[in-house]
Amino acid sequence: MALRHFGAAAAIAVTVGMTASPALAVTEIQWWHAMTGANNDVIVKLANDFNAAQSDYKVIPTYKGNYADTMNAGIAAFRAGNAPHIMQVFEVGTATMMAATGAVKPVYKLMAETGEKFDPKAYLPAITGYYSTSKGEMLSFPFNSSSTVMWVNLDELKKANVEIPKTWPEVFEAGKKLKAAGHDTCGFSGSWVTWVNLEQLSAWHNTPLSSKANGLDGFDTVLEFNGPLQVKHLENLVELQKTKVYDYAGRTNTGEGRFTSGECPIYLTSSAFFGNVKAQAKFAFTAVPMPYYPDVKGAPQNSIIGGASLWVMGGKSADEYKGVAKFLTFLSDTDRQVYIHKASGYLPITKAAYEKAKAEGFYKDQPYLETPLLELTNKEPTENSRGLRLGNMVQLRDVWSEEIEQALAGKKTAKQALDAAVERGNTMLRQFEKTAVK
Repeated sequence: MALRHFGAAAAIAVTVGMTASPALAVTEIQWWHAMTGANNDVIVKLANDFNAAQSDYKVIPTYKGNYADTMNAGIAAFRAGNAPHIMQVFEVGTATMMAATGAVKPVYKLMAETGEKFDPKAYLPAITGYYSTSKGEMLSFPFNSSSTVMWVNLDELKKANVEIPKTWPEVFEAGKKLKAAGHDTCGFSGSWVTWVNLEQLSAWHNTPLSSKANGLDGFDTVLEFNGPLQVKHLENLVELQKTKVYDYAGRTNTGEGRFTSGECPIYLTSSAFFGNVKAQAKFAFTAVPMPYYPDVKGAPQNSIIGGASLWVMGGKSADEYKGVAKFLTFLSDTDRQVYIHKASGYLPITKAAYEKAKAEGFYKDQPYLETPLLELTNKEPTENSRGLRLGNMVQLRDVWSEEIEQALAGKKTAKQALDAAVERGNTMLRQFEKTAVK
């Protein structure tokens, strides 16, 4: 539903109550997000619970489209002077938001200025590192963190007499058997084609995506994902696409229904797909770690996070910021974090919530919800697996996807496609570097 008021105008005091008693002024906090389906229900419940717990502030969540749409809408709104108070931005938008000095209010400053209790060490380091400065100052609030997992339709694998695969060669063989068993249009597939097949693939095999620790150590990073590992992987997908043992399912997560419908029995995507799988799948399922190439030394390494964080936008009043800070404190509550984890499949962002979920025996019944946490902490992160911070990442992913699509369509070789993706991407990174604040 479109909002009638934005930004500063959104702080209009709303008169509450129809009696003759003194009216209470409620400060509205606009929260723009990108959650759909079961995860949208979680967002609405969190806002409603916060609004019911106190009477000074009212958080109003509004769906603004997918992650890229939400970030673009927020940046446009800021330029027009009517940004929301809180904006959910996916992890790969971090460099763009960091460079937008003035457009954002760093979370560590917000919490200090409003006097809210805030300890960055309470959060899981695999998550906070992505959203912090090199000094450990948290710029945005980790909200919904995930990682890539491999979702498996256990019933269909059993019918085809296929074991759950652990390595990529095993996935390719499983896909062939599943296709022969009746899955004519898709033996295996996945969403977020660059996240799964470039970004996570590289980290999971301790191979650089780009220089300068994948951009975490500087905006002068140079893309390097056209090496032997990434080229070999794309060549395998191109070959299997010809017979639909592998079938491309798009740049974002629009193809995820192909798993819940039963069409694709093996599907790589976010661990946060859990809410929809639980609600829609009419079969036994699980989520297991990403496959790896056994001939790559040291693989698997550790995965990197996906999902998003909450950025607080600049230019708001002290009272509005007080309300935002209180809401972030509310979200950090251990029991609330456990609820978000159990309801959505997103990871608990605090150490206390993870420990509580374990102590309650939560993973004994649903071990697949611990899979992304085990991947993230599989080994001590290296320069190649701490995360990534590349400017204009939304546009970069589109370019990389475009080139991968050319290879899958047989118009370019895998090497030609990845060489072009690197070359075009580096041009974009140099443009970003010129405009970014160092």
